[in-house]
Amino acid sequence: MSHHNVIKEWTEASAKMVTGYDNLLKIDEVDVATTPKELVHQVDKVALYRYIRETPAKFTTPIVISYALVNRHDMLDIQPDRSFVRNLLAQGFDVYIIDWGYPTKADKYVTLDDYVNWFLDDIVDFVRKNNGVDKVNLMGICQGGTISIIYSSLHNDKIKNLVTLVTPVDFSTNDGLLFRWSKNINFDRLVDTYGAIPGEFLNNGFSMLKPMMKVNKYMGVLDMMQDKEKVLNFLRMEKWINDSPDQAGECFRQFMKDLYQGNKLIKGELVVGKQKVSLKNVTMPVMNIYAAEDHLVPPAATIPLNDHVGTKDNELYKFPGGHIGVFVGARSQKELAPAVAKFLGSRDN
Repeated sequence: MSHHNVIKEWTEASAKMVTGYDNLLKIDEVDVATTPKELVHQVDKVALYRYIRETPAKFTTPIVISYALVNRHDMLDIQPDRSFVRNLLAQGFDVYIIDWGYPTKADKYVTLDDYVNWFLDDIVDFVRKNNGVDKVNLMGICQGGTISIIYSSLHNDKIKNLVTLVTPVDFSTNDGLLFRWSKNINFDRLVDTYGAIPGEFLNNGFSMLKPMMKVNKYMGVLDMMQDKEKVLNFLRMEKWINDSPDQAGECFRQFMKDLYQGNKLIKGELVVGKQKVSLKNVTMPVMNIYAAEDHLVPPAATIPLNDHVGTKDNELYKFPGGHIGVFVGARSQKELAPAVAKFLGSRDN
């Protein structure tokens, strides 16, 4: 490379940095989850929010959304033009979302049974009473979907329809690194050492699944910084990625040992509290959505649900994209959210 070209590239890079720095100075706050909502119920650290509708709901049955414990539900409302929640509201639904909160070491002994039969059951009962309905629609995402399936098996009289997105059910697959690694980790030692598993520990593990993705992401930041909206989009995603709650010890222990290592849900051997969980007791209509290029929850972990549930009214929906694209991609807004609304709306009576 000639001396002239080096000077030219350095000058261009410097100009980009100046423009990018100027754009950063113009950003007062990185806003996520801006759709208006109100706190309507609280159980210990777990909160339930109801999104504020400007018009009455078109459908009778409300939707209760259960996100994963390992990340925040803000991903469903990351920004106004890429909000799964706003889309469901626009389709005419009354929407509630669970905020699982931030566990501390004091929550070491909180179990999967507590999440399913105390927190989630209390929330479902609240919404049923609040809306004057016998059953609610339950929508579970990723780990929150697994919890929703377990709940629907044990409390099928309270769930009208079940929608799962990128949800692991069959943990025997080796398609994803997370599934391979987890089979050889001593989770007893982890929980006994930490009490509550640090969110940062899990985040580092997720980053290692696709190390070059992180490198490529930051390599493109300089070019991105010329556009304030692109910078904001990037920072919103970074804010969400780094906002990872710690995990309650005993729940984490059982989830990883009984599911990732023992694959007990699909085998019909999982016991939560004192109850055995049978997928045949999932008797309500089910819509099971998987992402074709998902590296965190590969399709092989999700697809088998439809063959094991006790209802014949079940739909398997393939979405072309990755784990996060299911919620934030343009195609998700145009295609997937309306498809979910159609599934639930046609089964509202």
